[in-house]
Parts: sequence; C-alpha cells; structure tokens
Amino acid sequence: MLTSAGARTLVSVVGAPIDAISWDETCAVITRWAQRRESRYVCICNVHSVITAQQDPDFHDVIQEADLATPDGAPVAWMMRRLGYRDQMRINGPDLMFRYCAQAAQRDERIFLYGNTPETLETLQKRMHRAFPTLQIAGCYSPPFRALTPEEDAEVVQRINASGAGTVWVSLGCPKQERWMAAHRGRIHAVMVGVGAAFDYHAGTLQRAPLWMQRHGLEWLHRFWSEPRRLGRRYMITNTKFMVQVVKQLLSR
Repeated sequence: MLTSAGARTLVSVVGAPIDAISWDETCAVITRWAQRRESRYVCICNVHSVITAQQDPDFHDVIQEADLATPDGAPVAWMMRRLGYRDQMRINGPDLMFRYCAQAAQRDERIFLYGNTPETLETLQKRMHRAFPTLQIAGCYSPPFRALTPEEDAEVVQRINASGAGTVWVSLGCPKQERWMAAHRGRIHAVMVGVGAAFDYHAGTLQRAPLWMQRHGLEWLHRFWSEPRRLGRRYMITNTKFMVQVVKQLLSR
C-alpha cells in the first residue's frame, strides 16, 4: 500500500522485500513516473526471483533497490496474506502490461518494447495494436544473445530516450531483465518494467493457462506442462526451497 506521501509498505517474503500494493496503485504510480519521464525500474517477483534473491546477494540488492517490487507468483501473494496483508492480490507481468497499455492508449502515452525475438516483437505489435488501436508503440529492440558492446548499449539507450516512451517493457527473463534494468536506471529516462514471458503470451507464441488455473494459483503448473524440460527442474528445486523457507519464516514469527 502506498501512503499519500508515496511511502511504500514492504513485506519480507523469505528475505525478499515485496510491495504490498493494489492493482490501481501499481498502475497509478507507474503512470506518475512515466509522465515525468523518471528513470525507475519495477520488478515483478515470483518464487524463482524470490529464491534467487535469497541465494545471490547481488540479485537481492537488485530487488531491494527496485522502485517497485510486486508479488507476481501466487505463492508470493499467498505468503503476504499469511503475514497480515489479507487483501494482497497477485500483480503479475502479463496482466500488468495489458492493463497499463489499455490506459496508455487512452492518454496517448508512448511505450517501448525491449527483448525477445524480432519475430515475436513483430507479432506482438500487431496484436497490441489490434487490442488497442490508439496505442503508441514508439519502438522496439531485440538484443542479441551475447552481451552488447558499450557502443551498442549507448546507441540503444539513446534510441529509447529519443523515442519519448514513458515506459519500457522488458522481456529478457529472470534474473537477466532485472539486472539489465538496474544497470540502466539513471541512463534510460523512462520506467522499466520486467515482464518475463508477457511478450510471448500476448504475441500468442506461448499459450497462457486457462483463467480457472490462474485464479487458483496453478499457472505455474500449466507452464510446467507446456515446457517440462526447461522448467521442470527449476520448479521442483525452487518451489521446494520456497516452501521450506516459508515454513521457517512462519514458525519464527
């Protein structure tokens, strides 16, 4: 929850500082920053990012220093409710991007798309324009799989800043996108929001879980079924570690 002065309410979820915040507050604060072209970054935190933050001190600092860290994963939001924030909802990347773009289209606010493949970006732009005909997509960029040279990076930063975008939606996957946003705060004059697989969902290259699974906290299971080789080991290890740490935190209260 944000106070009238803009102060944050942070909740420690197995050591990761996550904002207790509503959907309306999330969109409102990003809008305010975007209209001022403030250099900010927003982390959308699921179980994977929370456990990564616990194991990697540098990544913990990235989450801690974020201007906003929302509870993406249903287990993260559930833990916050157990800790006393009973109305906390899951503020996830795909829905946040869709909601925000719907609002941005109404006020002629420009957005920029960073990450994923050229093919996905092309399809994504077409679908977003179909959903929101007045949405101004000021530009997009698909980075190579290697690290950019300083010259290439400076050129991309200049391109984003020259586009006039108020928000930059970043799809690089965790923890790469969070590290990228942290490294570019102060250089990119816009709000950077790391949304993971949102580009693939909205472009239709990945099928999202049915609504009933989303509402019952089972979206992770759908992703596991869709990509068992890539996600199976990660879910088995990180989900188990998360539950162990949750029990320890609750017992220690």
